[in-house]
Amino acid sequence: MADTMKAAVWRGQKDLSIEQVPIPQPGPGEVRLKVKVCGICGSDLHEYNEGPFLIPRRPHPLTGRQGGPLVVGHEFSAEIDSLGPEAEGWQPGDRVTVNCLLYCGVCAYCQRGQYNMCLKLGTVAFASDGAFAEFLCVPAYTLLKLPDAVTDDMGAFAEPLAVAVRVVKRTRLELGHSVAVIGAGPIGLLVMQVALAAGASRVFVVEPMAARREMALKLGAALAIDPTAEDAGKAIAAATGNMRADRAFDCVGIQASFDTAVKCTGRRAVICVAGMALKPVEVRFLSLWGHEKEITFSTGYEDEFPAALALLADGRVDVESLISDRIKLDDLLSAGYEPLMNQPDQHLKILVYPE
Repeated sequence: MADTMKAAVWRGQKDLSIEQVPIPQPGPGEVRLKVKVCGICGSDLHEYNEGPFLIPRRPHPLTGRQGGPLVVGHEFSAEIDSLGPEAEGWQPGDRVTVNCLLYCGVCAYCQRGQYNMCLKLGTVAFASDGAFAEFLCVPAYTLLKLPDAVTDDMGAFAEPLAVAVRVVKRTRLELGHSVAVIGAGPIGLLVMQVALAAGASRVFVVEPMAARREMALKLGAALAIDPTAEDAGKAIAAATGNMRADRAFDCVGIQASFDTAVKCTGRRAVICVAGMALKPVEVRFLSLWGHEKEITFSTGYEDEFPAALALLADGRVDVESLISDRIKLDDLLSAGYEPLMNQPDQHLKILVYPE
């Protein structure tokens, strides 16, 4: 094996390049993975345009990493290449994906199994090197075996699908509930499908981009509403006998999307904010108080990966339709980041291959 590999290295805002870097060596309790495919996430674009955001500004307590240089990319599938000391229960060649949470395992939250609340929480590709590379090393406790029915491309959706599963769980969705999804990007479209798989009676999607509305209808939405052309709340009211939605998912995280979620929901509804709100959002409490609405939030995942893999394996969630392009790592910026940033109406998920 060569001593170096190709990787996408983040060094700061608007500073990302494909470089030759040393192939990592697994330490105690770690495995080295050979990357098969890695998807581009919205958080990757945030870090490129505005970071460091999730990338630590101070040395991370678990990994010691701070800022760049850092290899990014966290939505991926891989196979095990080699095992470090004390990494047990796995074999080279095993097909895997990774729960990207890095946690201490000893704080009160970890002891409760609430790993995404760990007091020292970090994530692969933000507090350690990620998967826009030929190889990476991760702790063995992060690994999940891919079912035979889940292809490598499908496996790259396990991470964002785990996010979507948790989003739906956070609202205590029940059989027969009606649902509004605000924003039909990749997470919104996955949330929509998970809600249907969980027993939602109908899902209404609110999205200004025509191509994304069409995709929502293809994947099972009862109605896809253009909020620039009509009042989404009134449209959902008309479709539900004036009851509006029982659950709403704000998958954008801006003032307009939150306001829309409030308008689209009925009395005693639950609204989950899943979008990463980078700016403060004003909450008009009177419109929530009188109807006893609840607001909750969802960040990352805990143990949602097994459910996500099951949904992929039996086809209840369609991810193939979300793939808008497949590119080589060498073209990450020109054919990946730039189209997603500049032509969002033409792209949903772009998959990146290291070779």
